[in-house]
Amino acid sequence: MARRKLYLPALLIAAAVLVACAAALLLEVSEEKAGAAFPGKNGRIAFQGSDGVIYTIDPIKPAGGGRTEVASGEQPSYSSDGTKIAFAASDGHDAEIYTVNLATGGEPFPVTANDKDDLHPSYSPDGRRIAYTCSDGHDAEICTISATGGKPFRLTRNARLDFGPSYSPGGKRIAYSGVTRTDWEVYTTKASGGGRFNVTKNDTYDYYPDYSPDGKKIAYVAKDTKGADTEIRTIRATGGRSFQLTDNRREDLAPSYSPDGKKIAYTHYSDPGRPAEAAAIYKIVASGGRGVLVTANGGTGALYPSWGNRP
Repeated sequence: MARRKLYLPALLIAAAVLVACAAALLLEVSEEKAGAAFPGKNGRIAFQGSDGVIYTIDPIKPAGGGRTEVASGEQPSYSSDGTKIAFAASDGHDAEIYTVNLATGGEPFPVTANDKDDLHPSYSPDGRRIAYTCSDGHDAEICTISATGGKPFRLTRNARLDFGPSYSPGGKRIAYSGVTRTDWEVYTTKASGGGRFNVTKNDTYDYYPDYSPDGKKIAYVAKDTKGADTEIRTIRATGGRSFQLTDNRREDLAPSYSPDGKKIAYTHYSDPGRPAEAAAIYKIVASGGRGVLVTANGGTGALYPSWGNRP
């Protein structure tokens, strides 16, 4: 697999020009997606380094510990049993979805194989399918595919931009971000298709949702449309009033619930200029509190966490 920085394909950016200032935001958030959280015992956190390599760490040790290199790629997403990671990587021409078995090692397995960019994977609870952002050359939609490869199923068909899926713990619904002409909102839909529900209804850009392990809440990124600030919020999966979890003048992105549901990992940028090298993984109590550093620099920035179960 070739190592290159992954962005949403150019065709999506071109399309986003038609939806207010979405183009700039697509570039900003293209790498900030967390995989779904599943109930269980807290295990390791997978993340992508600014060097284009996926690592895992022990979040219990001070500032992380036991950093282990997994594979070249980005946007990791743990399987529910904590034994596999799905991720996006370049095949030298476009981005594809791969999986790697942490127990047996070996070469990553290519799940998708086409001439389009496939991004933002999210395992289903039973590990049999993977949801991801897919492109047909005109827009971005949500697709699902067997974890062993095959023909994808296009879940959304809106002729717009839908991206960043997250399976619910029960596997019946999938949350994702949808772009309208004036706004970004979090939606859920049946994993079999249909039944779309608008979770967030506000004047912020809301994107990259992550279900809580009990399926009752969704963590997501909220961006002030009048400024550059991004914060982590939570909301009931049935909608309603949201709760602002982080509150600072830096950017907080890519929330990922811990398997016990008590904490949320996220990316925090200490530099307002937002260089990837200045990014680190933090964790915070899901009911609110102060963020705690998880990753030491280690020579690279740390982005896009996925909190896995203990195998």
